[in-house]
Amino acid sequence: MSRSPLPRLRRALLSASAILALILGVLVANPGVSQAASSLPCDLYAAAGTPCVAAHSTTRALFASYSGALYQVKRASDGATTDVGLLTAGGYANAATQDTFCSGTTCVITVIYDQSSRHNNLTIEGAGTAGGADSGVPADALPVTAGGHAVYGASFSGVMGYRKTAGSGVAVNGQAEGMYMVTSGTHVNNRCCFDYGNAEVTVADTGNGHMDAINFGTECWFSPCYGSGPWVQADLENGLFQSSAGGSQNTSNTGNSAPFVTALLKNNGQNYFALKNGNAQSGGLTTQYAGAEPTTSGYSPMHQEGSIVLGTGGDNSNGSIGSFFEGVMTSGLPTDAADNAVQSNITSVGYGGPSPVAGGSLTPGSTISLRALTAASNTRYIRHQNNNAVTSVVTSSSSALDKADSSWIVRRGLASASCVSFESRNYPGDFLRHYNYQLLRQPMDGTSVFRQDATFCPSTGKNGTGTSFASYNYPTRFIRHYNNTVYIASNGGSNAWDSATSWADDVSWSVGQPWTP
Repeated sequence: MSRSPLPRLRRALLSASAILALILGVLVANPGVSQAASSLPCDLYAAAGTPCVAAHSTTRALFASYSGALYQVKRASDGATTDVGLLTAGGYANAATQDTFCSGTTCVITVIYDQSSRHNNLTIEGAGTAGGADSGVPADALPVTAGGHAVYGASFSGVMGYRKTAGSGVAVNGQAEGMYMVTSGTHVNNRCCFDYGNAEVTVADTGNGHMDAINFGTECWFSPCYGSGPWVQADLENGLFQSSAGGSQNTSNTGNSAPFVTALLKNNGQNYFALKNGNAQSGGLTTQYAGAEPTTSGYSPMHQEGSIVLGTGGDNSNGSIGSFFEGVMTSGLPTDAADNAVQSNITSVGYGGPSPVAGGSLTPGSTISLRALTAASNTRYIRHQNNNAVTSVVTSSSSALDKADSSWIVRRGLASASCVSFESRNYPGDFLRHYNYQLLRQPMDGTSVFRQDATFCPSTGKNGTGTSFASYNYPTRFIRHYNNTVYIASNGGSNAWDSATSWADDVSWSVGQPWTP
């Protein structure tokens, strides 16, 4: 449990009956159910006296009454743009709008709209003192499910970022605020800085305490850091803080690598900040730190400037990767009860829930497993292990991890809708792609090369059974297992994996029901 701020902090208090009403309101929507909850995160924070001054999401509404656009996409073919809205007020993204508009070409997200009345829309970030101008994220790089609907998150793969300069109503000069984002623990790195929150008006480092943003990644700025991360940290400028001392004071805070993570920061701007995280699919929040501001000068009081950043540092340090599904910023310091009610609502969304169509087929959206048809290897399945694609024996008694690693979601081919791509079941946004002929599991970065490398065209199995998959950009090469490693291989060639021996069997696969639905 978080400890209360010091006495001079003014806190919005909820009566026990009000808290119960809020929590009951968010529990009416079960995970994976498309019905919108009666109270969404910004309704819950407003009821607690800390209204949202910014609310951004590519997946759903964050106010029950919101019926506007979530984000804008721009297509490469002609530079045209369109807005992606909601299926219903207070509901989920109408991803079919994006799919239709971007069919036959590619799109990037150019604007993430603010759902609050403040109009703090995020647009693609320009150059800063630590990085050149950014790109928008590829619009289709992170397909997920929310509320039982197929939607898209925002996948950042470096040199991508968004900003709102001098936001309306955002905390400045030591004012209190709170913020959270739903992100992913499976798509992170140790580069600066995957942030969401309060940043400078100029795209530059203007000193200690001039930022107040959630950071999520594996960069350990101050020692000690326990475990391997990724950690929820506070980017308060010139440091990623896990405590007032900088480094962690909590040996149990080893990071959160769940596929969907709630990351939360709140700061009274004077003498107190708190960090929390939780699994965005189930359970509650864990307070990792709650206490004094950093002891170094400049942080107590804070000197926030009121801009909003997503995906980079305040000076546009843009080497980070990360995922973003939703996030809000509040005016005033939220109560723990409000945080808990918001987390209950987040888990009700069912992020990453069951595939939207029945498994076991090459229909986009289906979850499958791919079994080798070579006689000596017909109990082996394609799975990822340490980012490499290999074949392993998987049975009903295998571990849950082995089963998840050998399950893939079929997607429309990233380079051609007549072919397919395979998204990792337990690493959202990561796809099978070939690199130097070997198959790897990597996050989709939106480039043309990646799209082609991750696209495979199915045909009748070369041994007369099952299915074979030709590489889209190397059409004479097919997905093949060789010495338990997976390659794209030709029928004869200079590489060992191109051996003609058993080639037809080795490139034929059984497409079947997934080990993990």
